[in-house]
Amino acid sequence: MVPEQIPMKVIARIHTDFATKFGVPRQSGLVEELKAEIVFEREYRNPDALRGIEDFSHLWLVWVFSQARRDKWQPTVRPPRLGGNESMGVFATRSPYRPNPIGLSSVKLEGVEHRPGKGMVLIVSGADLMDGTPILDIKPYLPYVDCRKEAVGGFTDTVDKPTVEVEFPCHLLERVPEEKRKALMAVLAQDPRPAYQKDPERRYGLTFAGQDVRFFVREGRLTVCDVVDGQKPGK
Repeated sequence: MVPEQIPMKVIARIHTDFATKFGVPRQSGLVEELKAEIVFEREYRNPDALRGIEDFSHLWLVWVFSQARRDKWQPTVRPPRLGGNESMGVFATRSPYRPNPIGLSSVKLEGVEHRPGKGMVLIVSGADLMDGTPILDIKPYLPYVDCRKEAVGGFTDTVDKPTVEVEFPCHLLERVPEEKRKALMAVLAQDPRPAYQKDPERRYGLTFAGQDVRFFVREGRLTVCDVVDGQKPGK
Protein backbone atom coordinates (compact mmCIF):
# COMPACT_ATOMS: atom_id res chain seq x y z
CA MET A 1 0.00 0.00 0.00
CA VAL A 2 1.29 3.46 -0.94
CA PRO A 3 1.77 5.63 2.17
CA GLU A 4 -0.45 8.69 2.56
CA GLN A 5 2.62 10.90 2.78
CA ILE A 6 5.61 10.40 0.51
CA PRO A 7 8.89 11.97 1.68
CA MET A 8 10.68 14.22 -0.80
CA LYS A 9 14.17 15.69 -0.78
CA VAL A 10 15.36 19.06 -2.01
CA ILE A 11 18.06 18.28 -4.59
CA ALA A 12 18.99 21.85 -5.53
CA ARG A 13 18.09 25.51 -5.21
CA ILE A 14 17.75 28.05 -7.98
CA HIS A 15 19.33 31.50 -7.74
CA THR A 16 17.57 34.29 -9.61
CA ASP A 17 17.36 38.08 -9.54
CA PHE A 18 14.00 38.05 -7.71
CA ALA A 19 14.30 38.43 -3.93
CA THR A 20 10.49 38.69 -3.62
CA LYS A 21 7.48 37.25 -5.48
CA PHE A 22 6.37 40.54 -7.04
CA GLY A 23 7.55 40.79 -10.63
CA VAL A 24 8.38 37.12 -11.15
CA PRO A 25 7.05 36.17 -14.63
CA ARG A 26 3.64 34.49 -14.52
CA GLN A 27 4.91 31.48 -16.48
CA SER A 28 8.25 30.09 -17.49
CA GLY A 29 9.60 31.07 -20.90
CA LEU A 30 7.86 34.46 -21.00
CA VAL A 31 11.12 36.31 -20.37
CA GLU A 32 13.94 34.37 -22.00
CA GLU A 33 16.41 37.12 -21.09
CA LEU A 34 16.29 36.09 -17.44
CA LYS A 35 19.31 34.03 -16.42
CA ALA A 36 19.48 31.81 -13.33
CA GLU A 37 21.77 29.27 -11.72
CA ILE A 38 20.82 25.92 -10.23
CA VAL A 39 23.13 24.84 -7.43
CA PHE A 40 22.80 21.27 -6.17
CA GLU A 41 22.68 20.32 -2.52
CA ARG A 42 25.92 18.69 -1.37
CA GLU A 43 24.46 15.16 -1.47
CA TYR A 44 23.62 15.51 -5.17
CA ARG A 45 26.79 17.12 -6.52
CA ASN A 46 28.02 13.97 -8.20
CA PRO A 47 28.88 15.01 -11.79
CA ASP A 48 27.75 11.59 -13.05
CA ALA A 49 24.16 12.63 -12.25
CA LEU A 50 24.40 15.22 -15.05
CA ARG A 51 26.03 12.98 -17.65
CA GLY A 52 24.34 13.65 -21.01
CA ILE A 53 22.30 16.64 -19.86
CA GLU A 54 24.09 19.06 -22.18
CA ASP A 55 22.63 17.19 -25.16
CA PHE A 56 19.22 18.67 -24.29
CA SER A 57 18.24 22.26 -25.04
CA HIS A 58 15.50 22.56 -22.40
CA LEU A 59 14.69 21.09 -19.00
CA TRP A 60 11.67 20.60 -16.77
CA LEU A 61 12.07 21.82 -13.20
CA VAL A 62 9.86 20.32 -10.48
CA TRP A 63 9.90 22.66 -7.49
CA VAL A 64 8.15 23.80 -4.33
CA PHE A 65 6.07 26.95 -3.79
CA SER A 66 8.04 27.60 -0.62
CA GLN A 67 6.45 31.03 -0.03
CA ALA A 68 2.83 30.02 -0.68
CA ARG A 69 1.88 27.40 1.87
CA ARG A 70 -1.48 27.10 3.62
CA ASP A 71 -2.75 24.78 6.34
CA LYS A 72 -5.81 23.77 4.32
CA TRP A 73 -6.47 23.47 0.61
CA GLN A 74 -9.53 24.81 -1.21
CA PRO A 75 -11.18 23.26 -4.28
CA THR A 76 -11.46 26.60 -6.09
CA VAL A 77 -9.15 29.57 -6.60
CA ARG A 78 -9.44 32.98 -8.25
CA PRO A 79 -6.87 33.20 -11.07
CA PRO A 80 -5.25 36.67 -11.22
CA ARG A 81 -5.51 36.65 -15.03
CA LEU A 82 -9.31 36.61 -14.66
CA GLY A 83 -9.17 39.73 -12.53
CA GLY A 84 -9.43 37.85 -9.25
CA ASN A 85 -13.24 37.81 -9.40
CA GLU A 86 -13.97 34.47 -11.09
CA SER A 87 -13.45 31.06 -9.51
CA MET A 88 -11.90 28.05 -11.20
CA GLY A 89 -11.13 24.57 -9.95
CA VAL A 90 -7.67 24.44 -8.44
CA PHE A 91 -6.69 21.60 -10.77
CA ALA A 92 -7.71 23.72 -13.77
CA THR A 93 -5.17 26.39 -12.79
CA ARG A 94 -1.50 26.77 -11.95
CA SER A 95 -2.24 28.50 -8.65
CA PRO A 96 0.43 28.01 -5.97
CA TYR A 97 -2.29 27.24 -3.41
CA ARG A 98 -2.72 23.51 -3.99
CA PRO A 99 -2.96 20.35 -1.86
CA ASN A 100 0.74 19.84 -2.65
CA PRO A 101 2.56 23.14 -3.34
CA ILE A 102 4.47 21.82 -6.37
CA GLY A 103 5.39 23.89 -9.40
CA LEU A 104 6.51 22.89 -12.90
CA SER A 105 8.61 25.07 -15.20
CA SER A 106 10.36 24.61 -18.51
CA VAL A 107 13.68 26.42 -18.88
CA LYS A 108 16.39 26.64 -21.51
CA LEU A 109 19.71 25.06 -20.59
CA GLU A 110 22.42 27.59 -21.38
CA GLY A 111 25.33 25.57 -20.02
CA VAL A 112 26.92 23.57 -17.24
CA GLU A 113 29.81 25.05 -15.28
CA HIS A 114 31.99 23.85 -12.44
CA ARG A 115 32.09 26.30 -9.53
CA PRO A 116 34.48 25.99 -6.58
CA GLY A 117 32.57 24.95 -3.49
CA LYS A 118 29.36 24.39 -5.49
CA GLY A 119 30.20 21.58 -7.88
CA MET A 120 28.49 21.45 -11.27
CA VAL A 121 26.05 24.33 -11.71
CA LEU A 122 23.30 24.53 -14.35
CA ILE A 123 22.93 27.88 -16.12
CA VAL A 124 19.36 28.31 -17.37
CA SER A 125 17.17 31.02 -18.88
CA GLY A 126 13.46 31.76 -18.82
CA ALA A 127 12.79 30.67 -15.24
CA ASP A 128 9.77 31.95 -13.28
CA LEU A 129 11.07 31.30 -9.77
CA MET A 130 12.12 33.34 -6.76
CA ASP A 131 15.70 33.28 -5.56
CA GLY A 132 16.35 30.27 -3.34
CA THR A 133 13.36 28.23 -4.50
CA PRO A 134 13.90 24.54 -3.66
CA ILE A 135 14.08 22.13 -6.60
CA LEU A 136 12.72 18.59 -6.19
CA ASP A 137 13.66 17.15 -9.56
CA ILE A 138 15.07 17.97 -12.99
CA LYS A 139 14.02 16.16 -16.16
CA PRO A 140 14.87 16.68 -19.84
CA TYR A 141 12.28 18.37 -22.05
CA LEU A 142 11.40 15.99 -24.90
CA PRO A 143 9.96 17.85 -27.92
CA TYR A 144 8.40 14.77 -29.52
CA VAL A 145 6.11 14.20 -26.53
CA ASP A 146 6.14 17.45 -24.53
CA CYS A 147 5.14 19.77 -27.40
CA ARG A 148 1.52 19.12 -28.38
CA LYS A 149 0.44 21.28 -31.33
CA GLU A 150 -3.22 20.31 -30.85
CA ALA A 151 -3.29 21.40 -27.19
CA VAL A 152 -6.01 23.80 -26.03
CA GLY A 153 -5.33 26.34 -23.27
CA GLY A 154 -8.77 26.50 -21.63
CA PHE A 155 -9.70 29.88 -20.13
CA THR A 156 -6.16 31.17 -20.75
CA ASP A 157 -6.83 31.20 -24.50
CA THR A 158 -9.51 33.86 -23.98
CA VAL A 159 -7.48 36.12 -21.68
CA ASP A 160 -5.39 38.91 -23.12
CA LYS A 161 -1.66 38.47 -22.51
CA PRO A 162 -0.70 41.66 -20.64
CA THR A 163 2.10 43.75 -22.10
CA VAL A 164 2.86 47.44 -21.74
CA GLU A 165 5.17 49.97 -23.30
CA VAL A 166 8.08 50.73 -20.97
CA GLU A 167 9.52 54.19 -20.42
CA PHE A 168 12.80 53.93 -18.51
CA PRO A 169 14.69 57.24 -18.28
CA CYS A 170 18.36 56.82 -19.20
CA HIS A 171 19.68 58.30 -15.95
CA LEU A 172 17.69 55.72 -13.99
CA LEU A 173 18.54 52.81 -16.28
CA GLU A 174 22.22 53.55 -15.73
CA ARG A 175 21.78 52.58 -12.06
CA VAL A 176 21.01 49.01 -13.13
CA PRO A 177 23.97 46.73 -13.92
CA GLU A 178 24.42 46.74 -17.69
CA GLU A 179 24.14 42.97 -18.01
CA LYS A 180 20.75 43.05 -16.21
CA ARG A 181 19.07 45.83 -18.18
CA LYS A 182 17.64 43.81 -21.06
CA ALA A 183 16.07 41.26 -18.73
CA LEU A 184 14.62 43.96 -16.47
CA MET A 185 13.04 45.74 -19.43
CA ALA A 186 11.46 42.47 -20.56
CA VAL A 187 10.11 41.81 -17.05
CA LEU A 188 8.54 45.28 -16.88
CA ALA A 189 7.01 44.87 -20.35
CA GLN A 190 5.01 41.92 -18.99
CA ASP A 191 3.19 44.35 -16.64
CA PRO A 192 3.98 42.80 -13.23
CA ARG A 193 0.95 44.34 -11.51
CA PRO A 194 -1.86 42.04 -10.32
CA ALA A 195 -4.60 42.04 -12.95
CA TYR A 196 -7.10 43.59 -10.53
CA GLN A 197 -4.91 46.62 -9.73
CA LYS A 198 -5.48 49.37 -12.30
CA ASP A 199 -5.05 52.54 -10.23
CA PRO A 200 -2.98 54.92 -12.43
CA GLU A 201 -1.84 56.86 -9.36
CA ARG A 202 -0.47 53.88 -7.48
CA ARG A 203 3.31 53.44 -7.25
CA TYR A 204 4.79 49.94 -7.35
CA GLY A 205 8.19 48.64 -6.33
CA LEU A 206 9.84 45.67 -8.01
CA THR A 207 13.01 44.24 -6.45
CA PHE A 208 15.34 42.97 -9.16
CA ALA A 209 19.05 42.17 -8.98
CA GLY A 210 19.45 44.15 -5.77
CA GLN A 211 17.63 47.24 -7.08
CA ASP A 212 14.21 48.51 -6.04
CA VAL A 213 12.61 49.67 -9.31
CA ARG A 214 9.66 51.98 -8.72
CA PHE A 215 7.07 52.62 -11.38
CA PHE A 216 3.47 53.50 -12.25
CA VAL A 217 1.27 52.50 -15.18
CA ARG A 218 -1.06 54.80 -17.10
CA GLU A 219 -2.87 54.16 -20.36
CA GLY A 220 -0.78 51.16 -21.31
CA ARG A 221 2.57 52.79 -20.54
CA LEU A 222 4.76 51.75 -17.61
CA THR A 223 6.99 54.58 -16.45
CA VAL A 224 9.94 54.01 -14.13
CA CYS A 225 10.16 56.87 -11.64
CA ASP A 226 13.06 55.77 -9.42
CA VAL A 227 15.72 53.10 -8.90
CA VAL A 228 17.25 52.66 -5.45
CA ASP A 229 19.25 49.98 -3.66
CA GLY A 230 16.90 47.21 -2.59
CA GLN A 231 16.92 43.69 -1.18
CA LYS A 232 19.60 41.57 -2.75
CA PRO A 233 18.91 37.92 -3.60
CA GLY A 234 20.54 35.65 -1.05
CA LYS A 235 23.08 33.72 -3.11
